[in-house]
Amino acid sequence: MAEEKVFANGFIFKRSEKAPDFVVGSMSIKIDEAIAFMREHDKKGWVNLSVKQARSGNYYIELDTFEPKKSSDTGSKGARDAAAEERSASTEDDDLPF
Repeated sequence: MAEEKVFANGFIFKRSEKAPDFVVGSMSIKIDEAIAFMREHDKKGWVNLSVKQARSGNYYIELDTFEPKKSSDTGSKGARDAAAEERSASTEDDDLPF
C-alpha cells in the first residue's frame, strides 16, 4: 500500500520557461506555514523535501518520508566488500597459466 503524500505547507516552487537554462526555478516560502510544517515533521533537526512534477506539468513540494531499512548483518558495505574480494580472488585464479 502506497503512503499518502504529505505536501509541504508554506513552500511553492515555480519553473519559468523564459528563465536561462542555468536557472532551475524559484521557491517562495510562507514563513508561518513553513515553520509550523517543519516543526511538525522534524527528524533530528532535519526535514527532507522533494520537488516533483505532477502529470499536469505543475511542480509541487512533498515531504520525503524515505527511511533506509537497517540490516541485521554487518551492513551492505561489508557484503559488497566481501563480494568484491571473492570476485578478485576468482579472477586471479583464472589468470594462472596452469
